[in-house]
Amino acid sequence: MDIRVFEDRDALGRAAAAQAAASIRQAIVDRGQARIVAATAASQKEFLEALTSAPGIDWTKVEAFHLDEYIGLPISHPGSFRKMLLEQLIQKTGIVQYHLLDGDGDAEAVVARASAALTSAPIDLAFLGIGENGHLAFNDPPADFETDEPYIVVNLDQNCRQQQVGEGWFKSLDEVPTQAISMSIKQILRSRYILCIVPDQRKAIAVKNCVELEVNPMHPASILQKHESVTLYLDRASASLLLTRVSFDRPLILHER
Repeated sequence: MDIRVFEDRDALGRAAAAQAAASIRQAIVDRGQARIVAATAASQKEFLEALTSAPGIDWTKVEAFHLDEYIGLPISHPGSFRKMLLEQLIQKTGIVQYHLLDGDGDAEAVVARASAALTSAPIDLAFLGIGENGHLAFNDPPADFETDEPYIVVNLDQNCRQQQVGEGWFKSLDEVPTQAISMSIKQILRSRYILCIVPDQRKAIAVKNCVELEVNPMHPASILQKHESVTLYLDRASASLLLTRVSFDRPLILHER
């Protein structure tokens, strides 16, 4: 795991976007298209703004997949992840091949349809965040590390749901859905490259657990240690609890593992 620490969210976002853009361009050169998985959340804002402004990407050759979505939440709701994906990525770039998870639809049918599309060819690049409770996508602890299903229906724990209230997407815990459709852990790990973008002090404990603890379903993001090509992008705040002492006056790689 390459761990890169930057002074602030903007510097982090620009650096991650530069790597993502280069990977997308290379996939198009090598295979004629790029297949990506995109997370959508407050933590991804600066990264997606920089990525959608990157030059030299033929977005008509990019196929985008949705990472997760609440069950029962209309697309008109501010907290809808497919709404964010449309606004933050698809509409800005003109991507014409994309697959949204319809949280209003029949969950079993949505999972089947999305899984078939997702597994029709390898994924080149996945953009992820890490939740305050350490989740990847909506795989809350204890996460299912064993299922081979590409997408699954999951129950959301209280810490996950409270994070959504804290970020302002919902007025109260009662308004946050209790279930979601999520890409599974094994499916995430099938991506050729993973960029994990994690700014903010709120994520510092989750980052520490991801990097320094043994791989454990109670700390879902720790599974990233098992992937051969992961870059973890942090800012000063999210890296603040890591044991390694670093200087923040320039972008750097903390260590590789």
